[in-house]
Amino acid sequence: MTHPTPRTRGALRTAADARRDALETVRLATRIRDEWIDEGLSALPADRPAAEAAISELYARVRRPAPRFVWVPSPAAAPTAGATTRPMPPPRFDALPDRHDGWPAASLIAALHARLDLRVGDVIARRRRVHGYFHFERWRTDAPEQAVREGADAAFVVSEALLPALTRTVRDSLLMPLRALLNAEAGDPSGYACYGQHGVHKAGAYDVWRRTGLLRLRPEDSEQLDVWAAVARSCGWWWPGDEECVVSERPVDVRTDSAPDGGRRPHSVDGQAVRYADGWGFHAVNGTRVPEWVITDPTPERIAAEPNVEIRRCAIERLGWDAYTELAGLRLVGSAPDPGNPGSELCLFDLPGNTWGGPARLLLTVNGSVERDGTRRRYGLTVPFDLPDPLAAAAWTYGLDSDQYARLQRRT
Repeated sequence: MTHPTPRTRGALRTAADARRDALETVRLATRIRDEWIDEGLSALPADRPAAEAAISELYARVRRPAPRFVWVPSPAAAPTAGATTRPMPPPRFDALPDRHDGWPAASLIAALHARLDLRVGDVIARRRRVHGYFHFERWRTDAPEQAVREGADAAFVVSEALLPALTRTVRDSLLMPLRALLNAEAGDPSGYACYGQHGVHKAGAYDVWRRTGLLRLRPEDSEQLDVWAAVARSCGWWWPGDEECVVSERPVDVRTDSAPDGGRRPHSVDGQAVRYADGWGFHAVNGTRVPEWVITDPTPERIAAEPNVEIRRCAIERLGWDAYTELAGLRLVGSAPDPGNPGSELCLFDLPGNTWGGPARLLLTVNGSVERDGTRRRYGLTVPFDLPDPLAAAAWTYGLDSDQYARLQRRT
């Protein structure tokens, strides 16, 4: 029997200590990330004194006097607020700050973002040279700590498994729908803004890197990040003009459900998912922004006229698939047990006329995977109109023939 030498035992203890430290880092990063997700979803009133103090500090850092603040109930009210002339949009966070002299306070944030992005990239590159590459595909959504136990470096787990949930929750599910809505309504540069609480996918991410010790900042950069974070924690969107700064309140209601990656997504079946005090906002179902009629009055006629497949799916699920097929008058072509999903049934319907974009059939089936609440989701797929039966239609969706599909043990 081979016994470890003192040197080997020391190496083993060091490796165990490093793994334990990495787990603690990932746990701390998860807590900080969740704090920032809560900030991005906050429906509390803005902290006006804190917001004005932080924004004034940004002005002072670019040698400008504190502005006069104009508060509005929502970003939609900003275009008509105050007398500030906004000749150009503020910089995107990835823009070069020296091209935006008209927005010096915003440019300060843009420059900090650029510097910190480079620093984070350097950290990842250095650690990859030491630790090699770790494939995250199986860990991204639900097991960051297990990834560490499997040998992943803490910085990789933070970058690949934890922070994407912050980005998807705040930027993808809130900021982008609100920005698209504002641009569609206003049709002018007022659709651009500094995003306050909806910019925490950046400010919060850098705070995670800093507070976990994975990224060491220069004192000046750390101070600027503190100011940026203070703005993000205290108000909604803001437009920094030369003499005036228009600042929006936060929403008064944000309704969400859990997302598979550990984040949240806007969701409400009885009103707006995101609502501001003046009524501005949007409806959403399971993270998909939908028109109001999907919530209040989904009908077969509206569903048939809707070109977006995700909106159409949300509307049908609001009605229920059985109610939809009956109300829409769909003719049942046939039904059969699903060999790839024992205990479930396949149903094939004719879609009349140009419903859903042309001649087709609708295959109604049950998901092979269990949802987070333990149920199996029922859903419909359009298939070619010449498929003769539900088994052939199900096989077509997998690129198989009927005999091959019939031999499946279980599909997902």
